[in-house]
Amino acid sequence: MVDISGDGGGARGEAEPSDSLRTFGAVLKALRAEAGLTQEEFGPLVRYSAPYIAKIEQGKRYPPRGLVDRAGDVLGPVAGRVLEAAGRSLTRKAGLASWFRQWAGIEEEAVSLYAYECRGIPGLLQPESYVRELFERRLPPLAEDGIEQLVAARLARQRLLTERPNTAFSFIIEQALLERRLGGPEVTRTVIDHLLAAALQRNVEIQLMPLRQEDHMGVDGQMYLAETPDHRWIGYVEGHDSSTLLTDPKLVSSMLQRYGKMRSQALSRQATVSLLEQMRGAL
Repeated sequence: MVDISGDGGGARGEAEPSDSLRTFGAVLKALRAEAGLTQEEFGPLVRYSAPYIAKIEQGKRYPPRGLVDRAGDVLGPVAGRVLEAAGRSLTRKAGLASWFRQWAGIEEEAVSLYAYECRGIPGLLQPESYVRELFERRLPPLAEDGIEQLVAARLARQRLLTERPNTAFSFIIEQALLERRLGGPEVTRTVIDHLLAAALQRNVEIQLMPLRQEDHMGVDGQMYLAETPDHRWIGYVEGHDSSTLLTDPKLVSSMLQRYGKMRSQALSRQATVSLLEQMRGAL
């Protein structure tokens, strides 16, 4: 499974000056042009799309972890060292909490991303009205400009769902999160519409965990799992303004086993859509 933000409830974020992203993008663009490559030619060589490269060069997207190494292979060792030096200036991500940044980079490159949430709708699936409700309830309260920054960052991150059509996204969400009606009926209606629209994408699977489920493997709390391009699995869990990456194969295997069991315990994709439509009609 790259906001302040963790996925569930949101957290206080730390903004990144846009100059550092623009500088990295300008360096990449200059090195690519010096090599005589267009964005359309360069993108496939580093395994990213031309539009994605364009956004990095414009300073609109944070460069994923693998880009520098791959660019060095394509553009040469000197260019690789220059990019590496430029990348070191990217100490902060716009709107991303310090404790979330490492997972954000993993998430951007994942070929499979699994998420189980029992606290809030996963960040990748939150419509703007829901995001605002989360941040406006933060304690201590956030400044207005801080809220805008965090909302923009979270919504930008959701482009992963459309920009990575070959990534398999799986979400298991507790039905109770919708029954809570955070923000009121209208916000909940927007959330349900958003989930129904996302569920239409061929690479996105959404399953609701019913309110009553005697056999439930999610008692240990939310979890995220990502399969890297080299087919390693990494786990991720969040606490209060904190997070933990899990790379020990034994621990990650346990998480995968629990997630697999929960997929069988949750409603099917079709049953989930039916329930969402029923819930929307009852609002």
